[in-house]
Amino acid sequence: MLEDSTDDLYEDAPCGNVSTLLDGTVARINRTLLSWLGYGRDEVVGLRRFSDLLTVGGRIYYETHYAPLLTMQGEVGGVALDLRAKDGRRLPVLVSSTVKTGGDGRPLLIRTTVYDARDRRAYEEELLRARRAAEAAEQAAHQDRQRLQKLVASLQRSLLPRKLAAPPGMDVAAHYQAASADEVGGDFYDLFPLDGDRWGFFLGDVCGKGVEAAAVTALARYTLRAAAVYDPDPGEVLSNLNTVLYQEYLSGDHRSCTVVFGVLGPPTGEGRRVTVTGGGHPPALLLTAAGAADYVPTSGGPLVGMFAGLRFTAHTLMLRPGDTLILYTDGLTDARTDDAGRYGHEALLEFAASIAPASAAAAVAALAGLLGGFGADLDDDAAIMALGVTG
Repeated sequence: MLEDSTDDLYEDAPCGNVSTLLDGTVARINRTLLSWLGYGRDEVVGLRRFSDLLTVGGRIYYETHYAPLLTMQGEVGGVALDLRAKDGRRLPVLVSSTVKTGGDGRPLLIRTTVYDARDRRAYEEELLRARRAAEAAEQAAHQDRQRLQKLVASLQRSLLPRKLAAPPGMDVAAHYQAASADEVGGDFYDLFPLDGDRWGFFLGDVCGKGVEAAAVTALARYTLRAAAVYDPDPGEVLSNLNTVLYQEYLSGDHRSCTVVFGVLGPPTGEGRRVTVTGGGHPPALLLTAAGAADYVPTSGGPLVGMFAGLRFTAHTLMLRPGDTLILYTDGLTDARTDDAGRYGHEALLEFAASIAPASAAAAVAALAGLLGGFGADLDDDAAIMALGVTG
């Protein structure tokens, strides 16, 4: 059964998998990719090279840039290409490859993973249309500005989940507060089911504002969810995100992000075990059922997307009945106070202790009230997400 399970995982993975010989000839390809392309296995394996499945432009880029870089580095990740299906359709994808070597270090074959990027391309096209509409709106009068604000709000909503689904035995809540109605922010969060009664969650902040930042936000959300389905280890998920964003950095979009990513383990009599890691992000807060509050180590890594080959260290904690884990962006701690200083982590910890213990909904409501009190002193967008185990 283990072999059947492993084979099914390869064949029916939510991404395409293909193994090729060193000359690019396809040696193995999974059902997922075949279904995307509309080919039968006997039409591809041993007969076509991977580059034959690309569009003309993609084939040129693959042969002149991708393949040489793969030969030099042994791996290439997160490159945007277009596949050509059997019926002529173009399929936007993100491609990552590694070279498998033998015990003597000699290369044996190339393993390539293909992610469906149609949603990302649709996001980019929608964001491009939004930017053009925004540029036109800025030149218009008050009525046009109202139109712009409505567009921004709609676009912002598209980058956040409409509603968080609560895992069994838990209550969850989230809040997003924009510092300006005129610009799309880069804060994002999500909570989604994985296999085996596990759940993935993340909260992050892309540097900068505007449509360009929102495009990176869409890419980050898509990559985190796709990577978590493929391998939910938090360190690997952030490494995959770093690879994808670093490719964007090399292409000229010099934007990075901070993010916390974690996995909620299956429910037990003690609660849920949480494995979490972060890249340059403020530490999470833990409110305990006993009425205490403290920071937990979730920020043990650098900014995501600035450097190649980053590795992230995961931390584990037990979320017990009555405990609530709170994630937030630095828009909360960087808010200005009356004395022209910043609110800061010490003040936030004191506030958290004053409301503990608290359910996820109660904690988020209290923090949302705190944010509302800053008013015009809120310089940056702020996002909050809380995960609590019910008593």
